[in-house]
Amino acid sequence: GFKETAFLYAISSAGLTHAMAKACSAGRMERCTCDEAPDLENREAWQEAWQWGGCGDNLKYSNKFVKEFLGRKPNKDLRARVDFHNNLVGMKVIKAGVETTCKCHGVSGSCTVRTCWRQLSPFHEIGKQLKQKYETSLKVGSTTNEATGEGDISPPKKSIPGHSDQIPRTTDLVYIDDSPSFCLMSRYSPGTSGRKCYKDKNCDSICCGRGHNTQSRVVTRPCQCQVRWCCYVECKQCTQREEVYTCKD
Repeated sequence: GFKETAFLYAISSAGLTHAMAKACSAGRMERCTCDEAPDLENREAWQEAWQWGGCGDNLKYSNKFVKEFLGRKPNKDLRARVDFHNNLVGMKVIKAGVETTCKCHGVSGSCTVRTCWRQLSPFHEIGKQLKQKYETSLKVGSTTNEATGEGDISPPKKSIPGHSDQIPRTTDLVYIDDSPSFCLMSRYSPGTSGRKCYKDKNCDSICCGRGHNTQSRVVTRPCQCQVRWCCYVECKQCTQREEVYTCKD
């Protein structure tokens, strides 16, 4: 029930939703195709010169499939409800990132008519948003709805220093257990002793302030490669010395 687990569930459901919507529009799925044109009744006057076309990413189908794949919302088990909630957060981030993309048609690109379709954001943008939600995730507990008898997610009953007591929104990642230290070996982590890192980039954070060792080694790699007719690649072998950085115990 850690916040790292919350991020894992959210980005997994987001990845499945994104991949399936893209597969539909790319024609890689027999059971679905391009996205259907959305409701056109509320178009503004300046939009009259364009029409829905192209091949939009089929978010409607992928959302339906993923929700059925995840199953119904659990009623009692807090961990299951939290996991289900975080799955939905991933799907909502995908939906919020849908954009209308257009292509111009007309003499010399005059754009007298445009064809538009709906397109999902690149997945690295989705990842950035979910990483931010991970940073601001909320610790929660469980309450019971007296009217229905069903469980619900709520802030923990006891105030915990460093944690917000605000009621989680449907777009917040939530967790129930404080994360252990992943710096040291435990049942949850192999620790970072001996972990390879990159000097001046991430050794301070990965090594958890313990410092790092530096080793020098000689490596031989293919270099100066050229394509020869016909048809193979010819390379020279270059030897160089490089430094390897690993975390101290």
